[in-house]
Amino acid sequence: MPELPEVEITVRKLRRKIRGRIVEGFHASWPRQVIPGIAKVRRAVAGRKIEKLGRRGKYIVFHLDDGSFLLVHLGMSGMLYFHEGGDPPAHIRAVWDLDGGSRLLFCDARKFGRIRAVKDLDASLGKLGLEPLSRRFTVQAFQSALQSRSRQLKPLLLEQTVVCGLGNIYTDEALYRARLHPLALSNSLSKTQINRLHQAIVQTLKKAIRLSGTSFDWAYPGGHMQNQLLAYGRTGEPCRRCGRKIARILVGQRGTHFCPACQRK
Repeated sequence: MPELPEVEITVRKLRRKIRGRIVEGFHASWPRQVIPGIAKVRRAVAGRKIEKLGRRGKYIVFHLDDGSFLLVHLGMSGMLYFHEGGDPPAHIRAVWDLDGGSRLLFCDARKFGRIRAVKDLDASLGKLGLEPLSRRFTVQAFQSALQSRSRQLKPLLLEQTVVCGLGNIYTDEALYRARLHPLALSNSLSKTQINRLHQAIVQTLKKAIRLSGTSFDWAYPGGHMQNQLLAYGRTGEPCRRCGRKIARILVGQRGTHFCPACQRK
């Protein structure tokens, strides 16, 4: 599933191309992906100018000129493409017709992505937690979020209500960098450990963005972070710090990778 870095890269690629463009039409072929419905989303976006393109957690946020918003969640395999001609990509589920004859395409082989038109952004995304690449993601705010709960670190960090944007890959990587066991309790961490984890999250996400994200298959092509991963997907390979084999366990049905020597519980 695309996580914060992959979503951020998508936004950066599209921002200059679609900012200021007028949406002339909207079409979709998979109704369950479009909320509150294809006809209502079409009415909400038709004739509107895209004032700004942003991101909140794993959501792509279209700011429209009437003060409303369009949210796109890529799900497991979704991608947005700016199409000006030539052969279109496969698995097109939705199309925005833009002024000038270009189109914005939403392609999603597995059909878990979502497109939603909303009036109130805070009401729709207000439950999301700290944005890890924002100024509000301070050590103090992160410490408060962790110490107010008694939860295992891995599942807690995957909850978008605590820190938004983290998924399975970058949570494993951040915990490895911070030398913290994925099952350690959040309210048991020292200030030093919280500071290390805070720094590890920021560094991991920024590095993934610099390397264009992580690519394992056709679902998200073009990334290079997979060549720099220290824990995720390296089951049985030697830890690059101590040489111990990277272990894999299931945490909440999610494959979790860590070094038993460097990340002791």
